[in-house]
Amino acid sequence: MDDAPTPLQIDREIDTRGLNCPLPILKAKKALNEMQTGQLLKVVATDPGSLRDFQAFSRQTGNALVEQQTLGAEFIHVLRRR
Repeated sequence: MDDAPTPLQIDREIDTRGLNCPLPILKAKKALNEMQTGQLLKVVATDPGSLRDFQAFSRQTGNALVEQQTLGAEFIHVLRRR
């Protein structure tokens, strides 16, 4: 049996590299508003504060924060549209 994690089915991806708070959140909010319930949004950011920002955004909006990863200087956030 294969125990490798199933890759997430990302419905939309936005690149916010080089943008600082609150721009990654604002762009994510706009993208989520255009998506269907249950769809996944992947946000690629370079702002270290985005880790904390997306956690707070998820709590405040009810959009689930499915995954956060740090890959070198990049921060990956995956949100599920409520």
